[in-house]
Amino acid sequence: MGLLGWAVILLVIGLALAILEFFVPSGGVIGFLAALAVITALVMAFIYDPRAGLALMAVTAVVVPAGVALALKIWPRTPLGKRILLEVPAGDEVLPDVDQRQQLRSLVGRVGRAKSLMVPGGVVVVDGQQYDAISEGMAIEAGQVVKVLEVRGNRLLVRATDELPDGEGLDRPVDFDPFERPAA
Repeated sequence: MGLLGWAVILLVIGLALAILEFFVPSGGVIGFLAALAVITALVMAFIYDPRAGLALMAVTAVVVPAGVALALKIWPRTPLGKRILLEVPAGDEVLPDVDQRQQLRSLVGRVGRAKSLMVPGGVVVVDGQQYDAISEGMAIEAGQVVKVLEVRGNRLLVRATDELPDGEGLDRPVDFDPFERPAA
């Protein structure tokens, strides 16, 4: 077998090793050996004849990327590929619950209190229920009154306010007579 025959054999071995790299975890050792085999095959082909070297280089430029693309297409279906790659979730698994989303939207404009320090994320209590929230801009201290501005994903966007939540403040109206004289 001549130099050109060995060059072709090394090219086939290099291609096989390049594809094997995707299926066997080797830390890049098999990929290095594949590159070494392909380069050696090209050098041997150029030593034999420059036209044979160019022909083998053209074949390599087509066959190696095609083999790698094929391996990448097959790899996710292999046991190793299934372990490493996560399955794509279905659309209904990703979308938030419609009832929960409606409930959160109904809180827009409501007033509550920050349960924890919000820098910017934290927990707020609105109508006796706890919700994940993010503050708009500045940090909000625990216990500070907040107003729900909008819903972002499954969190409430809140801002500090001076309004009091429902049920807080005065329990009865103030009796005030502007004409009454204060007692001396």
